[in-house]
Amino acid sequence: MDPDTLSLLAPVVVLVFVTLTVAGVILLKPLSSRLAMLLEAMAREKSEPQPLDEIRHVRELLETLDGRVSLLEERQDFTDALLSGPDRKKLRSSGRPEEPPEGNRP
Repeated sequence: MDPDTLSLLAPVVVLVFVTLTVAGVILLKPLSSRLAMLLEAMAREKSEPQPLDEIRHVRELLETLDGRVSLLEERQDFTDALLSGPDRKKLRSSGRPEEPPEGNRP
């Protein structure tokens, strides 16, 4: 290419480059600002504790404790039933176990 052709093409190339740059900025600025807001919101969420996760954890702990208390109540009822049975009252009053009837001996 001769210098005259290059001198004619240089302003066209510069104009196309500037036009593409301005169009890219106009088109990509809203997208980049939305992306920046999204990244900022994600960073804020990670830095703050999640109340929903905490509530879920507390609920699981309460359910576990409720199950354990239910088991303790069942055991307590069983123990109370054993201690208040008629055979136990006889044992407590006499101090020794009664002899089983003749038909029940091994």
